[in-house]
Amino acid sequence: MSTATKPNHIGRKISRIRELKDMKQEALAQALGTNQQAVSIMENSETIEDEKLVEVAKALGVTVEAIKNFSEEAVFNYFNNYYDTKDSVFNSGSHATNHCNFNPLDKVVELFERLVQSEKEKVEYLEKLLKEK
Repeated sequence: MSTATKPNHIGRKISRIRELKDMKQEALAQALGTNQQAVSIMENSETIEDEKLVEVAKALGVTVEAIKNFSEEAVFNYFNNYYDTKDSVFNSGSHATNHCNFNPLDKVVELFERLVQSEKEKVEYLEKLLKEK
C-alpha cells in the first residue's frame, strides 16, 4: 500500500501546513469556529469549497495560493536554501549576526545567588522570631 498522496489533495496540504506550523486540529477548529471532527473530515477531503479555503488560509496565516501550491519538496528546498544562504552570509561577515550579548549561564548563576540570599534572609528573620519567644 502506497503512502503517497495525490498532488492536488487540498485537505492533506492543509494538514501538512497546519503540522508545520505546530498547530493542532483543535486550534484550527477553534479559529474556524467549528470542532476537531470537522477539521479532520476537511483534511481528509480531496477538494474544499473556495469560501472555506479562504477561511482556512486566514486561520493558518497563509494565502490560498500557498495552500494550493504547497509541496513537501518546496518546503525542504526553501529551508535548505535558507540555511545555506544564512550560513554563507553570516560566515562571510557581510551581515551583523544576532548573537546573545550575555551568557545564559551567568544569568542562571545570578538568579540562583539571589534565591540563596533570599533564603538566608528568611532564615535570619525566622531565627529572630524564635529568639523573641
